[in-house]
Amino acid sequence: MNTGKATKKGVRVFIVGAALSLTAITTWSFKDDLFQISKNLDVFASLYKEVNINYVDDINSSKMIKSGADAMLGGLDPYTEFVPESEIEDYKLHYVSTQYGGIGTTIFSRNNKVYVSDVFEGYPAQKNDIRAGDQIVKINDIELTSKNSDQVSQLLKGAKGATIKMLIKHENAAQPVVKNLIRDEIKQPNVSYYGMVDGNMGYIKLDKFLERSSDEVAAALAAVKKSNPKGIILDLRSNGGGILQEAVKIVNLFVPKDVKVVSQIGKIKEKNFVYNTMSAPAEPNLPLTVLVNSRSASASEIVAGSLQDLDRAVIIGQRSFGKGLVQQSFSLPYNSLVKITVAKYYTSSGRCVQELDYAHRKDDGSVVKVADSLIHEYKTKNGRSVYDGSGVTPDLVIPRDKFANVTQALVGKLLVFDYATKYHDSHPKIADAKTFSLTDSEYDEFVKYLADKNYSYTSTSEKLLNTLKTEATKEKQFNEIQAEYDVLKNKLLTSKKNDVKQHKEEIKQLLENEIVSRYYYEKGRYETHFKYDKELARAIKTMQDQTQLTAILTGQGTYKTIGKPQAAQLAKKADDKKDEAVDEDDEQ
Repeated sequence: MNTGKATKKGVRVFIVGAALSLTAITTWSFKDDLFQISKNLDVFASLYKEVNINYVDDINSSKMIKSGADAMLGGLDPYTEFVPESEIEDYKLHYVSTQYGGIGTTIFSRNNKVYVSDVFEGYPAQKNDIRAGDQIVKINDIELTSKNSDQVSQLLKGAKGATIKMLIKHENAAQPVVKNLIRDEIKQPNVSYYGMVDGNMGYIKLDKFLERSSDEVAAALAAVKKSNPKGIILDLRSNGGGILQEAVKIVNLFVPKDVKVVSQIGKIKEKNFVYNTMSAPAEPNLPLTVLVNSRSASASEIVAGSLQDLDRAVIIGQRSFGKGLVQQSFSLPYNSLVKITVAKYYTSSGRCVQELDYAHRKDDGSVVKVADSLIHEYKTKNGRSVYDGSGVTPDLVIPRDKFANVTQALVGKLLVFDYATKYHDSHPKIADAKTFSLTDSEYDEFVKYLADKNYSYTSTSEKLLNTLKTEATKEKQFNEIQAEYDVLKNKLLTSKKNDVKQHKEEIKQLLENEIVSRYYYEKGRYETHFKYDKELARAIKTMQDQTQLTAILTGQGTYKTIGKPQAAQLAKKADDKKDEAVDEDDEQ
């Protein structure tokens, strides 16, 4: 039982902190009854003290406060969160800047072993011939068998210039080898790729909106403009957002000075802002397309939504996530902080894309979508109709491809990953990433490789058949259909054996991507995927067709209305269920 002086001192510090918090609250113009605030803080402090002193087992005080804070904020929205001192560095990496001291790898765990999943070109790991698929056995003589990926990641990170000793085992090597690396400053750029694609179009892939992201986009734009492109493609797919002001600056690259991009409005007037473009655009005239999907959120939606509202760009892909909330970080005592949703943002036309209504939950605590009856129509600069409350609906919707169950199983079981490692060992060189393609005979070798591998999965047809059996059993009719059921089941099993060949094209696509990454790293992944990218192909085709481009941006015919609620709901049902939350948030 923890009843020592340290615990009592901690209680006194907490009570003093609570009193100071109350003093700060008192000086602020809240409408709430200050007596209720004081009473509840007193109750919370007393509860913490009594449990800490009297509970039968020792208590981790920091963990208890973190759990209490998380529970308190949990009823608000997923983006309002408490960050204790111990998590500050991870927070900064996630939301502010992705610079850290390390060796330039990503890792994963399998069967209590740690492996390299990707290697960053130009960093210590790649320079010391550490490869994707290698097992990391020890770090600074520390065995890793009992460590999870997060713990190993912390061992890999450290001060720039410091030496790190690693014991590495390649798949076909008889013994592991020692590698002595010197940590470097790892900079994960916001712009992960830029260059020229088919049709002499400039392509820029923006992954996040952290510090200097607008500078990176500006530099990428300047670089591709040297090739005299016929149009620009800004790829925001799976970009979860980041810093709001960076989004405004990126919009400013393509639209004139003194144009409203976005406004944020909350209950505190001092936090209400209107963000206008501040300078002359770098490229106001070239055709522009923006690619989005269901994981393009917040700052991505500011860029896509405002460029759509201003009729500056054609938006292509799937409907975006629908996050119209803005967060701001506030410092707390002892190097901790709290990130709070302080406002909603509204794009140029005045619409808010927020889809989920966290303020009006159901009795069971679940969150509901904004009802169609509450969705409003807004007008773009050229008079096109757009709508709030449901993300950004693209001007050109491209249905999302869903991989077959067999493909998902091969990726999930890491068989595509493992075969890429095997392929690299036996092929010192391959063609460049843009032209590399597996031959039919090479794909057949992959099929042979799978012969003794376990990648069991349940096909959609099998799921339906199992449902039939369950329902027929409930209704006591299964005995009557069992013979037909068994015949059908056997036919499905026979058909299932051919799935690897039936879904050859999509499996081949992922296999090529993984293989190319072994030779040309992340850049290679992008370039080998270009030939399969439907959204990219549509963007190129659209910018090559001046008639269609003009029709979309001026709202001719069917392009007059974008994402009308009923149509938006039907489109949403056609998509797979999107993730519950998005990691990155808009911050001031």
